[in-house]
Amino acid sequence: MNAIEIKNLSKNFGSKQAVCGLNMTVPMGSIYGFIGENGSGKSTTEKMICGLIPTSGGSIKLYGKDHSDIDVRAKVGVLIESPGCFPGLTVWDNMLLQAANLSIPNAEKEVIKILKMVRMEGAAGNKYKNCSLGMKQRVGIAMALLGNPTLLVLDEPLNGLDADGMRIMREVFNDIISDGKRSILVSSHLLGELQKVATLYGIIRHGKMICEMTAEELDASCRTYIALKAEKMSKSKMLLSSKYSRLEEDEAGYIHIYDKTTPEQIVEYLYQNAICVTEIKTDKIGLEEYYIDLMKEVK
Repeated sequence: MNAIEIKNLSKNFGSKQAVCGLNMTVPMGSIYGFIGENGSGKSTTEKMICGLIPTSGGSIKLYGKDHSDIDVRAKVGVLIESPGCFPGLTVWDNMLLQAANLSIPNAEKEVIKILKMVRMEGAAGNKYKNCSLGMKQRVGIAMALLGNPTLLVLDEPLNGLDADGMRIMREVFNDIISDGKRSILVSSHLLGELQKVATLYGIIRHGKMICEMTAEELDASCRTYIALKAEKMSKSKMLLSSKYSRLEEDEAGYIHIYDKTTPEQIVEYLYQNAICVTEIKTDKIGLEEYYIDLMKEVK
């Protein structure tokens, strides 16, 4: 059974169509990376999944039932925009207040368990307003986890995090789905970080699903390339451009060659033209580069 099944979903705001015939499938136990530029319909779709705004057409099923079903609604935890905490209260008190709102039995025991899961047990006494951005994001996820939901819908939870915050968030995501019973739908603009945790991707543009693919399918689709630096870079680029048809230069100054060749052939070619290669490596484009290439193809 899938956690989410969406068919021909649409949403109109007056004369503007924000979501157009969108289809989406999120399997149980997966981390679904929801990708798209600003205004593509990601947040609108997430809000419809969570029942925060009505649909204009199509269907949304959660665990095989309509998303408006009362029982299935209890299985969804949500973090969209901000967690809605009281700034002057501690993390602990905010969590207990939400637990009371949800009528959760053994609230203190449940709060302790969840704060430990999101690595916030040592900061339970901190006032929410004094928490760092990364800590606030984890508090938001902790709030969404109250009530033991099996589906989490998270809107941009990685934004503004430093390297350590990113690492902790990756660990939290992996812990959440470790038993195979929970699924996460997460949108993010930080595609490099999303690639480290997502098991499945959906790419949306202008309210339409462009493609869905697994992490394995993405890896198979990503082009390999050879990156190099050499003496006389301008001359090197001119020579390589005359021999290879697919050539780019990145921000770090590396020349990327996407043609079918080997590092040895490139080194030999430049050496024959009195240029010494100082650095060369074989690599593969990541999710961000794949997304940029895909957007060039889609109008």
